[in-house]
Amino acid sequence: MISQTNLKNIDDINSNKKKKVAIITGSSEGIGKSIAVAFAKSGEYDGLVINSRKIDEAQQTASEIKDNAVNSGLNLDTIAIQADISRESECIKLVEQTIEHFGRLDVLVNNAGIQKNIPIEETTLDDWHKIIAVDLTGPFVCSREAVKHMEKQQNPPPAGGYSIINISSVHQAIPKPHYVPYATSKAGIEMMTKTMALELAKKNIRVNVVAPGAIDTDMNKVLRENKEERQRVLQQIPVDRIGSPEEVANAVEFLASDKSSYITGTTIYVDGGMTLYPSFGLSSPSPSPSSHNQK
Repeated sequence: MISQTNLKNIDDINSNKKKKVAIITGSSEGIGKSIAVAFAKSGEYDGLVINSRKIDEAQQTASEIKDNAVNSGLNLDTIAIQADISRESECIKLVEQTIEHFGRLDVLVNNAGIQKNIPIEETTLDDWHKIIAVDLTGPFVCSREAVKHMEKQQNPPPAGGYSIINISSVHQAIPKPHYVPYATSKAGIEMMTKTMALELAKKNIRVNVVAPGAIDTDMNKVLRENKEERQRVLQQIPVDRIGSPEEVANAVEFLASDKSSYITGTTIYVDGGMTLYPSFGLSSPSPSPSSHNQK
């Protein structure tokens, strides 16, 4: 049995535990916002950076999260930083302004992403470059700049070290016709993550992927508006429902925390089983052995 004294000691340890600073790119709405909310609710952060290409949206989300934290008795500072992740100079600015304000960076979540439905024969180089710039090059540049600061900071997080989490997609593994640049970028994210994880392991920096499936966000608003498309997608999901941004955020919060201190270079799929080749699933329960004809 745990004594009241031991419980008090645990509370004292938790209250004195050094808190973290995190950047979440593309976090004014959708999955990114849910990640920021999950981080705030965890009580493990004293600084969050909300990022968007639109500063007013980032400021609104930052204020909302900070107000909710204060109302919950949490000491949390949030700031909004405008940055277009497709531009190297703005990725550098995002990290530098974070360091200027908070003095450190412990967690980076590369969440910003775009996609476009277009057949390959109609895909221009401009289409290709725009999507790759946001979905692959941006996470590389943000990670590179974050690592520069993480490896020279004093007093790193004690157990789990620093954490970089790349938000990918089931389409790092499942081909997606009409989305060649998008699927290509996500496959690149997976190998970039593995390579970075191996390179940075001895520097106390963990790197992982969270790969969502069909999630109820504005990017997938067709699933809300088109009943036939929703039904088609549901047939690809063994658990037979669309996921929520909060379910993705829970996985990200876990990977950013000390609870995942022995995990690096891996992918957590938050997809309801979409990557399990659902067409091979059972359409009805298998017959019991007793029902087989005997010979």
